[in-house]
Amino acid sequence: MRGLLLLLLLILAPAGAAAPSALTIHYFRADGCPHCEDAGAFFARLAAEEPRIVVRDYEVSRDPENRALFQAALQALGVEEGGVPFIFVGDWATLGFHTDATTGAEIRRQVERCLAAPCPDALAAIRAGRAPAVQPREAGADRLRLPFVGEVDAASLSLPLLTLALAALDAFNPCAFFVLLFLLSMMAHQKSRARMLAVGGIFVLFSGLMYFAFMAAWLNLFQLLGQLAWVTLAAGLLAVVVGAVNVKDFFLFGRGVSLSIPESKKPDIFRRARAILAADNLPAMLMATVFLAVAANFYELLCTAGFPMVYTRLLTLGEPSAAVRYLYLALYNLVYVLPLAAIVLVFARTLGARKLGEREGRLLKLLSGTMMLELGVLLLVAPEWVSRLGVAFALLALAVAVTWAASWATREGKKP
Repeated sequence: MRGLLLLLLLILAPAGAAAPSALTIHYFRADGCPHCEDAGAFFARLAAEEPRIVVRDYEVSRDPENRALFQAALQALGVEEGGVPFIFVGDWATLGFHTDATTGAEIRRQVERCLAAPCPDALAAIRAGRAPAVQPREAGADRLRLPFVGEVDAASLSLPLLTLALAALDAFNPCAFFVLLFLLSMMAHQKSRARMLAVGGIFVLFSGLMYFAFMAAWLNLFQLLGQLAWVTLAAGLLAVVVGAVNVKDFFLFGRGVSLSIPESKKPDIFRRARAILAADNLPAMLMATVFLAVAANFYELLCTAGFPMVYTRLLTLGEPSAAVRYLYLALYNLVYVLPLAAIVLVFARTLGARKLGEREGRLLKLLSGTMMLELGVLLLVAPEWVSRLGVAFALLALAVAVTWAASWATREGKKP
């Protein structure tokens, strides 16, 4: 009888003492990706809370094998526009990580589901060449309810506001102001508000289109290069150089290297502007304005290459959809042309009574240069912070404070 009881205990003991089944969470990440850093911190906390969880990360910017697995996973799930972080919890997958309260809460629900009843490992199936069975992502999981506002998409909060902040800074471009103000000043002698509005409007429109094309070229380059860490490093270095030169231009204007329209190119701009005034009919005048806008924008690229480069790199790091990236470019360029449009309206109303002085132009360069310098340093030392809303506005506040202090110190027409 005793032997029978011992045999029964030996049979039942393994089942009762079996270790709880583990759940493996897979996520693809890239160095310098801010949302990947947030996801990694979340997974570290989650693994500390639940010992049955195993977290495996796959860095795709430096490891070709991980990058190949990432592409295979995207293809298996039919994801056309891939990005990181790309997360697998059992048979559930999601693209992107926004906050602990949104994406994090959804991941926790999937973890609880898979710990309660074992889920098939979708990534293991993909690695083995089998078709994965993937649970659909819950709709509306990243929506937050805000007081007086209602439900908003948490994923859409930071990047649009960062877009507005950077575009607003980029919009105050002394080079673009110089060309437009020179053109409108010459037209003021004709005392025709209608012609000034028509010519100024065409100039602003084609300036915006040219700038959009320039930014799209940067975006396409970064999309081609992907999540490679050295690309972010190069963008940061170039941003630091551009920012430092613009700050230098405030203190040592006209000395050394300068990101301004070269003096050798100004006669060509003046010649094209005079051709507009010499046109004997409105269609010829508008066509000459188009040529001036195109030519002037090529020269202006020296003044403003920094912001488009940094911003489009942020887009490739923070927004996985290529189509949405172009919508952000459109928003950026809409904000970019608003000050130019305002100048046209003011000039048409006052017929050139107010002009931009050298000191104001230097202050604009100091403002944009300070912001560019800050962004470049962040891309070099902590790229994951750049797209955080609080950091973006802190950088903007610091740049404005530095410019205000410089304006106060050089008031009454004193030069630094």
